[in-house]
Amino acid sequence: MKNIYIIGTGLIGGSLALDLKKLLPESVISGIDKSEAHLVEALELGVIDKKATYTDLHDADLVVLAIPVDVAVVELPKVLDAISDFSIVVDVGSTKQAICNVVADHPKRRNFLAMHPIAGTEFSGPKAAVLDLFQHKTNIICEVEKTAFKLQEQVINVFNKIGMRMRYMHPESHDKHIAYVSHLSHISAFMLGKTVIEKEKNERDIFDMAGSGFESTVRLAKSSPAMWTPIFEQNKTNVIDSLNDYIKNLTQFKELIEADDFESVFNEMKDTNYIKQILNGLQ
Repeated sequence: MKNIYIIGTGLIGGSLALDLKKLLPESVISGIDKSEAHLVEALELGVIDKKATYTDLHDADLVVLAIPVDVAVVELPKVLDAISDFSIVVDVGSTKQAICNVVADHPKRRNFLAMHPIAGTEFSGPKAAVLDLFQHKTNIICEVEKTAFKLQEQVINVFNKIGMRMRYMHPESHDKHIAYVSHLSHISAFMLGKTVIEKEKNERDIFDMAGSGFESTVRLAKSSPAMWTPIFEQNKTNVIDSLNDYIKNLTQFKELIEADDFESVFNEMKDTNYIKQILNGLQ
């Protein structure tokens, strides 16, 4: 892959650019971004080699679409219109059903691979890009059967070498499961942060008491609202289902405390400790 285009030079797009530079040193990484400031910063940081526009995509070997999911559903058909028959386009969005649906009948559907590398931090912009972000991370691929075999084989091989583990799912299943393990986590962090901020208005010393547990739990609340609001909108039904289950468990836990049933409180936490074994098995 000689000519690589990154559309969206933030955390995920920029980190992929750095990994691709390391893996494919002869490649030329071009950046496309609606933010001129991001393009300038990405150039200065060495995340990309040069700026580009959609008119340059005709010579692309690989195009990475790393933009908010609401923008991606608008831009992906335009990107497919601009590429050659020998290009492969991948997206990295946190929702998959909408992006797959929007190009279901596109003449170049075979040139698109829907994927979701499950990696990231709470930071954004080109300065957030880090090398080896995707080492030992899972990459969910959807509707692989709709992508031309030679194209998918080539790009999957590249992502394997970057260090990703491939997992294949239907878009509907992806969106349902990711609502629980990712989207709900972000909502919980945002609302925990909101709860503490509201309390802090009356108790100015509360943040002096915040330890590492609070900091790690609320870390995701520093994530970009511009990125996460469209995710919640696109995955609304699954997000609501996950919230209903979460609220039910919170309510039951609160009722146990109100009833002074601390034996059940202990057992609830002890049973949930099993998650350590699950997470350790994923490492």
